[in-house]
Amino acid sequence: MNKNSHVNNSNTDSATIKKIPKAVVGAAMDRKIETKKSPIKKISLMVLVMFIIGFVGYFAFYVNKGLSYSINENQIRTGTVTNGEFKDFIPVRARVTPFRTVFLDAIEGGRVEKRLVDDGALVEEGQLIVQLSNTGLQLDVMRNEAEVTQQLNNMRTIELQLEQNRLSHKRNLVEINYQITKLTRQAERQRVLFKQNSISQSMLDDTEDDLNYYKQRLQVTLESQATDARLQETQMEFLKESGNRLEQNLIFARNNMDKLNVRAPVAGKLSGLNVEIGQSIARGGRLGQIDDPNNYKLTANIDEYYLGRVDVGQLVSFKRDNKDYSMQINKIYPQVNNGQFIVDMVFNDEQPSGIRRGQTIQTQLTLSDSNTATLLPNGAFYNDTGGSWVFVVSENGNEAVKRNVRLGRSNINYIEVLSGLEQGEKVITSSYSSYTDMDRLKLTEK
Repeated sequence: MNKNSHVNNSNTDSATIKKIPKAVVGAAMDRKIETKKSPIKKISLMVLVMFIIGFVGYFAFYVNKGLSYSINENQIRTGTVTNGEFKDFIPVRARVTPFRTVFLDAIEGGRVEKRLVDDGALVEEGQLIVQLSNTGLQLDVMRNEAEVTQQLNNMRTIELQLEQNRLSHKRNLVEINYQITKLTRQAERQRVLFKQNSISQSMLDDTEDDLNYYKQRLQVTLESQATDARLQETQMEFLKESGNRLEQNLIFARNNMDKLNVRAPVAGKLSGLNVEIGQSIARGGRLGQIDDPNNYKLTANIDEYYLGRVDVGQLVSFKRDNKDYSMQINKIYPQVNNGQFIVDMVFNDEQPSGIRRGQTIQTQLTLSDSNTATLLPNGAFYNDTGGSWVFVVSENGNEAVKRNVRLGRSNINYIEVLSGLEQGEKVITSSYSSYTDMDRLKLTEK
């Protein structure tokens, strides 16, 4: 009984095990063990999410709104964009200078013996101003005079010898022609006498031999005279040229002495004369200058930025005593010193009365023809932005927003607007130095 019961129990347990589904068995074996989350991690996660949201919001605000700056509207200046005529000119400060200046230099150096004119006086052309003395130059001139005189005497001696040689040839020709004539007559008489047997053959032969000798001598003398005449003519021309040069040298040597007397080369006003009696002046030393006292020009220094835009003939104008005066560029000096070059301006018509040398005048130099354009009042902002952007005031006047623009030519009053601004818009034209990094300005009344 017990044995059977054991057997039955074993069978029952086996059957029970066989009836358990596989899914139930697997679920019991793979069940997860749940763990509780830490509250610190939840808080950290929430803080991180809030930081990311805040950063994104700030970045979005920066992109859309930009950096802003509050400023009192009374501390700024504004200008309105308009359409009008743009005059392309620059202001130029010019200096009055004489139209013509002649420098007074000592051609030959020496010691000042006399000063006959004071500085600032009006002088006439050729008027004696300063007398110099130069012992060395005086001795040189005396030696040159003696040498030139000696050479001229030698030349005159050679000319005399040539003339004597020519006369000698003429005398020889006279003598030869006389002998030929005489012997010709004698030979004719002797031939008659020889036919009459009155003279011997030898006497006739001697006479004819003498006649042939003189005829041959005549031929040689004529050839020698022609050759000497040709050479004499060439030599005489050379001697005349040499004589002229020697006389010119003598005149030049004497003129050097006269150059010790410094005279006014032109009429005008003497200035810069600062010499005293007994002072030594070097050769070529500057003694002063003579200016045209009635006619003037203007000389100006212009920034090298405009060197390529300034040309001869461009108009210059200015107003004096409620009267307009017109000038033009007459000369441009291309040398650039300290970032500036020099130009000369001459009057087209009359010049103002009462102007003096050294006086300065404010002028306007026209660079190109006028044209209609969009204009923005000029201001200090241009130096801060270079004309690449400006602050444009909103319609309600509460703020000004940074805007990129393209600007062109400028004068003292206006800047030419090429793009980025429309007529009627208001722009801050005062300095941007305090808020160049800002994108928006909030304009306040206080």
